[in-house]
Amino acid sequence: MLSDAVPGPHPDGGALASPLSAAPDWAQPWFTPWARAGQAALARHAAGQPLTDALNATGDAPVRFVPPQALPPGAAYERFIFDSGAVPTRTGWHDFFNALVWLGLPVTKRHLNRLQAAEIARDGVQARRGPVRDAITVFDENGALLHAPDALWNALAERRWAELFGPLRPLWREASFLLFGHAALEKLLAPYKSITVHVLRVDAPFDAAGDLRALDAALADALTPERLATKPFVPLPVLGVPGWWPANADPAFYADVDVFRPLRRHSE
Repeated sequence: MLSDAVPGPHPDGGALASPLSAAPDWAQPWFTPWARAGQAALARHAAGQPLTDALNATGDAPVRFVPPQALPPGAAYERFIFDSGAVPTRTGWHDFFNALVWLGLPVTKRHLNRLQAAEIARDGVQARRGPVRDAITVFDENGALLHAPDALWNALAERRWAELFGPLRPLWREASFLLFGHAALEKLLAPYKSITVHVLRVDAPFDAAGDLRALDAALADALTPERLATKPFVPLPVLGVPGWWPANADPAFYADVDVFRPLRRHSE
């Protein structure tokens, strides 16, 4: 997601100062769910298609991807998408990953866009977003989805890191985990330990590298304005997920309290 208004085109004709270059390592677990569409779009782009055309040719999204200059000056980004069915997309990794999530989870992305547009229609674009728009922004940029056994989820929610990644570590084999946030995906092009995502629990298991249609429909139904307003997310330093980073095989990886912070109690 961009801010409420997208910057004008770069003087070179639309490419950002950091254009798409070396392809992501699609074998990394955070990129694997998005690899098929991502590789296809990048291949078309490398062959000479503008990124928006490459993305439009890659999948069957409920929106079209258009150059950033399609957004009128001062227009609200989310409202423009709702009214036009077009997503202003800059040539850079941030907007590229946003487009991949649109292609992979289109029902949820469309649903969140409708909620954003409804909030803007009611309250206008203000200096501070309301609780629903704020929660959508957090989730859209840095969200993740987790289906997990109760013991695993409870340990995560209570930030019991040593237990979550120690005695409970085998339970991660029963979990389903997927990165939703496109800003988090962009950060993981150059991974660092403190990258933190905001995790939403989902009811049913899913195959993150498989067919996401059932997950997509269920997620859109679950993300009501009332639920979003409570910000039902739990922070997780994402490179702590077992199997996601070689260093986390050492229990000492989780002893870094600047990254794996304890839960702050209200009385503190």
